[in-house]
Amino acid sequence: MGPCVSPSGSRAPLPGCPGSTSRPGRACRGPTVRRGERQAGQASVELVASLPVVFMAALIAFQLLSLGYSLSLADGAAEAGALALAAGRPAGAAARSSLPGWARGRADVTTDGGEVSVTLAAPSALEPLGVRLQVSGQAWARAPAETPR
Repeated sequence: MGPCVSPSGSRAPLPGCPGSTSRPGRACRGPTVRRGERQAGQASVELVASLPVVFMAALIAFQLLSLGYSLSLADGAAEAGALALAAGRPAGAAARSSLPGWARGRADVTTDGGEVSVTLAAPSALEPLGVRLQVSGQAWARAPAETPR
């Protein structure tokens, strides 16, 4: 389609084109396209293209939050275990009872002398990643001195 052919394809001269009687002296610019018509759908394409990036950012944020929360839980459980050890009670049971239900099966509690360690597998949206992401908390307590009888 040439610059002086109407968008419908007719050979009638457009305003401003040679042979047109309207607006003499105006140069022929061809069919005009409004600014919005050229970009129709551009925002939709950009939104669809950015969705994987937004999803990955949300997944990374969730993973970082769950790691931080798991670390806080492991520290608290280790401290509860150390306090129980100082009181002469079993540290493992005290540490596990201080954890929420979902974390009890993911926790490994070890004691060595006065040290209580709690290792916790963090929750993850991707299970293979969750097995590898573990946090640990340690606490120490001095065992109570035996009182002479």
